[in-house]
Amino acid sequence: MNSKEIFSLALNLQPPWFIKDITLEKGDSNLFGRLTIQIDFEKGARFTMSDGQEYSAYDTEIKTWQHLNFFEHECFISARVPRVQDNENRVLTVQVPWSRPGSGFTLLFEAFAMLLIEKEMPVNKVAKTVRVTAPRLWRVFNYWIKKAIAKDNVSSVEQIGIDETSSRKGHNYVTVTVDVQERRVIHACEGKDADAVRHMKQELQAKGLRAENIRNVCIDMSPAFISGVFDNFPDTEITFDRFHIKKLLNEAFDKVRQLERKGNDLLKGHKYTFLKAYEKLSGKKQRDLDMLVHMYPKLGEAYRLKVMFDDFWEMTDIQDAQGYLAFWCDMVNDSKIFPLIEFVKTIKAHWFGIVNYLKSNITAGVIEGINNKIQLAKRRARGYRRIDNFINMIYFLCGKLKFDYPQYPL
Repeated sequence: MNSKEIFSLALNLQPPWFIKDITLEKGDSNLFGRLTIQIDFEKGARFTMSDGQEYSAYDTEIKTWQHLNFFEHECFISARVPRVQDNENRVLTVQVPWSRPGSGFTLLFEAFAMLLIEKEMPVNKVAKTVRVTAPRLWRVFNYWIKKAIAKDNVSSVEQIGIDETSSRKGHNYVTVTVDVQERRVIHACEGKDADAVRHMKQELQAKGLRAENIRNVCIDMSPAFISGVFDNFPDTEITFDRFHIKKLLNEAFDKVRQLERKGNDLLKGHKYTFLKAYEKLSGKKQRDLDMLVHMYPKLGEAYRLKVMFDDFWEMTDIQDAQGYLAFWCDMVNDSKIFPLIEFVKTIKAHWFGIVNYLKSNITAGVIEGINNKIQLAKRRARGYRRIDNFINMIYFLCGKLKFDYPQYPL
C-alpha cells in the first residue's frame, strides 16, 4: 500500500475523488513543515446537486482547507472543486465531502477543535494548540452551536428555572433558562430584566414550547423576573429559589453577628462557624459554637431561629407548613432582632412562592449546579469579551445539544 492509498483510506475518499499528489515542505526552523494533499476528481464525473439531478463540471476553482496536523507538521487539503450549470442556468459549486460550505477547515479539524473545547480547554488555548487564530476558531464554534440550537426541540418542557449570570465580573448579564427535569440549559440571552423573559418565551415557542404546558417556574425574588413570569406565563405557579431564601436568611443572621462583634474579640474569625451546618463543623468548631451561643444570648437566639427555619423545608403537609412558617415569623417579631425582622417582611411579601416549593418540590440545586459550571468556564477563559461567545459557550457546556460534525470515540 503506497502513501496515496494510505491517505485515501484515512480521509475516507470515495469516487470520483482521488489523491493526485502529496508534498511535504519543511519549514525554515526545521520544526514545523507543511503537508499538502492534492485531491482531484475523475474525468467525466457527474455530481448530484440539491435538485436531485446529476451534472458534469462546468469549470473548476482551486480551494484549500486546513486539516489535522500530520505529526508536528501542518496539513492542508487542496482540491480542484467543480462548478456545474444546472437546468435553470445557475452556476453552482459542488459540495466536497470533507468540509462544510464556507469553511476553511475540514470537518475532522473542526470536530477535533470542538472536542478540546468540550474537555474544558479555553478557546484561546485550543487556537494555539491547533495553530489558528482565536477569531477563526470562534467562528467555527459559533456556527455549530447555532446550528444545533436551531434544531433543538423543547415541546416537552414543563418545569423551568430562570437565573442570571455575567460574562465578566460586573459586566454583561445573561439570563439563563433551565429545563429542570432534563437538567439542561434551553435558552440564554443578554439582559436580566422582564424583557429577557419575554425574549426567552418567543424564541422557545418557535422551537415547540407551549406556554400553557409550563406548570412551574423557579426563580429568585428579583422583581424583574417576577414581573416577566406573570406577564408571559400567567397560568404557571412561581416557586422561589430555596437556596436564594436561605442565602437571604444567612445574610440577615450575619448582620446580627456583625453587630455583636463590635467590642467582642471572642467573635473574631467565627463568621462561618455560625453559617456552616453544625454537623459539618469540626469538633473544635462545634465546641466554640456551643460556647458562643451561650455567652451572647441575642446571637444565640438568632442562631436558634435560623436553625428552626430549616424545618420548614422538610414539611410535607401544606397547611401545617404554613402554620409553622407563620409561627416562626411571630417568634422573630417577638425577638426584636431587627435584621431577622426585615427578613420576615421579605417572607411575607413572597409567601405563596415560598410555600409553593412544598408542592412543586423544584430545587434550585440543578440551576446552581449549571451556574457553577458556567462560572468555572468563565474563570478558565478569564471572562468573555463578546457576549454572544459567552452565550454560545453556555449552550455548548450545559445545553446537551446534538451536533452534526464527526464524533470522536471517548
